[in-house]
This record gives sequence, structure tokens and C-alpha cells, in this order.
Amino acid sequence: MITINIDKAKSVAHDMRRAARAAEFAPLDIKATIPSEAAAAEAARQFIRDKYASVQTAIDAATTVDDIKLALE
Repeated sequence: MITINIDKAKSVAHDMRRAARAAEFAPLDIKATIPSEAAAAEAARQFIRDKYASVQTAIDAATTVDDIKLALE
């Protein structure tokens, strides 16, 4: 029987979440330095922060691997 360490699974899921968030931030990092696009870029960055904050909360609350998978979708 295979036993899954839920804490390690959560750690892996958080790493996946961080990588996905960084990929979404990458194009906005440049735009945030352009004065005419900075406000729109910061608004988009805040949307991404909020989205991934809810994913982080869902991962932390997960009790099964299926819950973690669902949080990452």
C-alpha cells in the first residue's frame, strides 16, 4: 500500500503554485516599470495575488491529495 505524506504533498503543491504565479507575473514585471502602463499592470498583479492567495488557502486546508489537486486546478 502506498502512503502519501500530506505535508510533503502540500509543500510540492505550494512550489507548483509559486511557479505558476511567477509565470503570470513575468510579463507584468516589465509593464510595471513603464509609467503609462504601471497602474494597469499593478491592478493585474493584484488580481493574480488574490487568485493565488485563495489557492494557497485551499492547499493549506486540504486533507487529501484530491483536495490538493482540486486547489491547483
